Amino acid sequence: MIQNVLHKTFSVALALLVFFSTVSFTVEKHFCGDVLVDVSVFSELQKCAMEAFEIEMAEKTQVHCCKDTVDLVKGQDHLTIKKFEDLDFDQQLFLSTFAFSYINLFEGLPQQVIPHKYYSPPNLVADIQVRDQVFLI
Repeated sequence: MIQNVLHKTFSVALALLVFFSTVSFTVEKHFCGDVLVDVSVFSELQKCAMEAFEIEMAEKTQVHCCKDTVDLVKGQDHLTIKKFEDLDFDQQLFLSTFAFSYINLFEGLPQQVIPHKYYSPPNLVADIQVRDQVFLI
């Protein structure tokens, strides 16, 4: 029972580890001057109120006070599955020796012989304990 629960727990943990190591996402930041206005990971950035005013000012002065930065957090983009044949000889030798020693670590119990397994007790003609009045207390 507990082995089954542990097996499922480790399977889910490893699946989540593979999932989160391969996920890529972007973090968008909007600055007005030197002040951070908004940070967005999964949604649309909210522009500040200066944005409409800045467009008019930028046409006249060619200076922008607002800027957007995008940080890309890149996950692993490819996973390789190695087969036993792809490993070096030393790695194959280590894995096969480890597996062999681990399997032989747990030896089963020998088959126990029960001598009275098929023995049927004799038919009682009289109850000897009651006849001799010997009782266990």
